[in-house]
Amino acid sequence: MISLEQLEQMFANIQDGPGWDMSRPMLWGYFFTDRSREKLASLAARLDQDGYRFVDLFIPELDDGAESYFFLHVEKAEAHTPVSLHQRNTQFYQLAQVCGVDSYDGVDVGPLPATP
Repeated sequence: MISLEQLEQMFANIQDGPGWDMSRPMLWGYFFTDRSREKLASLAARLDQDGYRFVDLFIPELDDGAESYFFLHVEKAEAHTPVSLHQRNTQFYQLAQVCGVDSYDGVDVGPLPATP
């Protein structure tokens, strides 16, 4: 599980690195894993109802002999603090358990795409 301290460090690294204004909405990507494409597709439909946009459902490149599994990537534009992101992560860990998928695998973030 991703700890609140790790999220606080992530936000500090963003401030020191790219310097994005994290008080504004950012594009947050969330990832789930399972060996079943169908379970993840069902989870994607459920998340779509909550305003998350489906990005991809894919099998990552693995080392020879590694077991195959699928990644679900969804995203949503939102503003977070370390505390609110910790709450979201906790919700997603619980959702993965309720839906019977192997794991909630974490989050990434970037600025919103520029609008023309």
